Amino acid sequence: MKIQYRATTKDGQIVQGVLEAKDTQEASFFLREKEMLPLSIRPMEETKLPFSEFFQKSSNSDLVLFTRQLSSILTSGLTLMQALNILKEQVQNQKMKDVVESLINDVQEGKTFADSIAKFPKVFNPIYISLIRAAESSGFLDKVLLRLADNLEKQEKLKGTIKSALMYPVVVVTLMVVVMGVMMIFVMPQLTVLYQQLNIPLPFTTQIVVGISNFTVTFWPLVIAGIIALFIGFNRWKKTDTGELIMDSFMLKLPVFGPLIEKTILAEFSRTFGLLVSAGTLVVQSLNESADTTGNRIYKNAITEVSKRVEKGISIGDAMAAFAIFPPLIVQMVKIGEQTGKLDESLLKVSEYFEREVDGTVKTLTTAMEPFIMIVLGVGVAFLIISIITPIYNLTSNIQ
Repeated sequence: MKIQYRATTKDGQIVQGVLEAKDTQEASFFLREKEMLPLSIRPMEETKLPFSEFFQKSSNSDLVLFTRQLSSILTSGLTLMQALNILKEQVQNQKMKDVVESLINDVQEGKTFADSIAKFPKVFNPIYISLIRAAESSGFLDKVLLRLADNLEKQEKLKGTIKSALMYPVVVVTLMVVVMGVMMIFVMPQLTVLYQQLNIPLPFTTQIVVGISNFTVTFWPLVIAGIIALFIGFNRWKKTDTGELIMDSFMLKLPVFGPLIEKTILAEFSRTFGLLVSAGTLVVQSLNESADTTGNRIYKNAITEVSKRVEKGISIGDAMAAFAIFPPLIVQMVKIGEQTGKLDESLLKVSEYFEREVDGTVKTLTTAMEPFIMIVLGVGVAFLIISIITPIYNLTSNIQ
C-alpha cells in the first residue's frame, strides 16, 4: 500500500513524500533506517484511474497490438520503462492508454511488470500474468511476449471461426421467431374474426394456429414473465456445480456441435499448456492454469486430476491416457514430447492439428446447415400458409 509521510532529517530539514509499504509500522521502520524521524505517517487512498470500469473492457485486438509492439521494442534492446513510454504515445485506444500509464507508474515505483498488470484482471487474464511472471524470472520477456501475441491472435481467429459458423442459423432463427410472433399477435386475430363471421369450419391445423394465437394475445404478460423466469432460473441452475456439469456434458454429446466443441477445447488447451511450459512454468502449475481455459467442467476436472497424478510422479502422457476424453493423438504426442524433452513443440503441433480440424469442420457444417435451415423454414412457412389458406379455399370451393 502507498504511505504518505512527513519526517525530519538528521540535519533538521522537513521532507515529505510517498513510499510503498505493507503498513505504517513498516514505513516508520524504513524511515528510521534512512535516519529520518517520522512526524506523520498515514495510508494514502489510491485514486482510481478515470473510467477504470471501462478501460478493463479493452478488446482483444488492443491487447494483441500492445503485446506485439512491446515485444518488438524490447527485442530492439530498450528497457521495459522505455518501451512502455513509447507505447504510451503509440496506443490509440484511450482506455488502453490509461492502462499503460498506470503500468509506467507502478514500474517506476519498483513493482514487477507481472504485479503491475495483475491490477487489471479484465484486461490481462491469469495465463497472461503467469507467463509474464515466468518470463521476468527467466529473462526472456521479449520472446514470451511474442509467443503471447501469436497465442492471442490464434484465440481470436478460433473464436471468429466458431462465431461465423453460428451467426447464420442464429440470425435466421431469430427472424423466424419474430415473424411468427407478428403473425400470432397481429395477423391471426384478424383472420380469426373473419373465420367466425363467415362461419367457416376450421381444419385441425388451423385450430392449432388459432389456439396458439388466442393464448398469446390473451396471456402475453404471462408468456413474457414465464420466458424471463425460465431464462433467469436456467442461468442460475447452470452456474451451480451440478448444472454446469450436466450442461457441459450435454454440449459434448450434441450430434454435430459436440465434436466441434471438443476440438476447440483441445486446440485451446494444448496451445496454452505448451506456451506455459515453454515459458518455464512448472508442469503441474501449467496444467492447473490451462484447465481454466477450457471453459468446460468435464475437461477442467480431467486436467486437474491429471495434474494431481503428475504431482505424484506419473508421466503426463500416462495420466492423460486414463481419461477417454483425450484422443490417442494428443496422448501419443505428449508422450513423444516427454521422451524427447520437447513437450512444448509437441503440444504446439497438436494445437495446430486441432485448429485445422476446427476450420474444416466449420466449413463443412456451414455448407450443410444452409439446406437444412431452408428445409425447416420451408416446412414452417408451409404449415402456416396451409393453416391460413385452407379455410378460405374450402369456402370458395363450397360456393362454386
